[in-house]
Amino acid sequence: MSTESERSATAPRRGELDALRTLVVVGLVFFHAALVFSPDDDFYVKNAETTDAVTVLAGFGVVWAMPMLFLVAGLGARHSIRRRGTGGFVRERLLRLGVPLVFATLVLCPVPQWLRLRAADSGYHESYWRFWPRFLTVRPDPGDFPFVLEGDHFETGHLWFVVLLLAFCLLLAPVAALVPAGSERVASAVTRRPALLLLPALPLALINALLGMEENYAGWNRWAYLVFFLCGYALADDDRVRAALRRGAVPIGVLGLVLFAGTAPGFVAGDAPFTAWTPLALLTRALFGAAGWCWVVAILGLLERRRAGEEPPADRGSGRRAMRYLAAAALPLYVLHQPVVVVFAYGVVGWHAPMTVKYAAIVAGSLAVILVVYEYAVRRTRVTRFLFGMRSRPERGGTGGIRSTAR
Repeated sequence: MSTESERSATAPRRGELDALRTLVVVGLVFFHAALVFSPDDDFYVKNAETTDAVTVLAGFGVVWAMPMLFLVAGLGARHSIRRRGTGGFVRERLLRLGVPLVFATLVLCPVPQWLRLRAADSGYHESYWRFWPRFLTVRPDPGDFPFVLEGDHFETGHLWFVVLLLAFCLLLAPVAALVPAGSERVASAVTRRPALLLLPALPLALINALLGMEENYAGWNRWAYLVFFLCGYALADDDRVRAALRRGAVPIGVLGLVLFAGTAPGFVAGDAPFTAWTPLALLTRALFGAAGWCWVVAILGLLERRRAGEEPPADRGSGRRAMRYLAAAALPLYVLHQPVVVVFAYGVVGWHAPMTVKYAAIVAGSLAVILVVYEYAVRRTRVTRFLFGMRSRPERGGTGGIRSTAR
């Protein structure tokens, strides 16, 4: 084993990143349940009464949550390549992402689409088993890479994250050795000039402005996520960058809030802000991309501040065990969450009850079912762990969480 691999294998866990990733995944239950009550989102099941408050609150989540998942995934890719080499990394990602992608596309993704048809047309009575083959009737669509299949009812749904992450990992593998070499110079420059942390905001602003924002991918252009992924791979675990994050967290966070506030006129009063080529739409998309980077940097920096100021605890007892449990469950919970939310929403929207009661019921019921299914139908057998992208047993020294491998 190389010196770098040894350092990777023995490095302390990045518990704050495990917690952040878990927070985002669990938060998606709250987010997708809220879309049931949003007036301007084409969610599978819609409540008759909606509120604009959902749109405003959703904006505060989409600007940072999925970008953060891709950045943390980039850091995980760095760790995996150090330990396994490029070939081992590709094999591991094909198994841990490709297998659950295929399994969930066949078994879970048809359910929301079938319920969409039933919710939209009271006269639609086709059984699920008759709909299932129609869902799987696909044709090639190479122009929509990496979503290379399409059909009248087929979709990858919420698994777009898994599709993109797998594609990014496979694109990274051939050039993985080149990225750290360039990042070494960047990290040294950031030490002297912390403002250089803002540089990735420029390509993110350009990608969103010129290629357009995509509603199906949480409001970001799909290729903007590649920037977050590569930044996580190249920079997020360097001690010098992390020190700069701590110093710059507050001013960069304030800048992010200002930039995000600047998007309000375009999103509220603009015409087709996601795709239009008007000056206001272009500016809105650019500001959103730059704001997203600032929010991610600020959150990471604030976590670094908290981590640096903590005394190592002797034992966190049940809290630590719960975090390890949820960290290992992140991918299965992500794969499970949206179909479960849609099923609950389908049953709840017909109630004669206030929106808040319906929302609470969808969230509480979905969380309970997801956790029960994970505990009793996923994590306890080798076959189901494999189908949901989990290791057959925890690796020595951890449960699959993020570890610090900083130089």
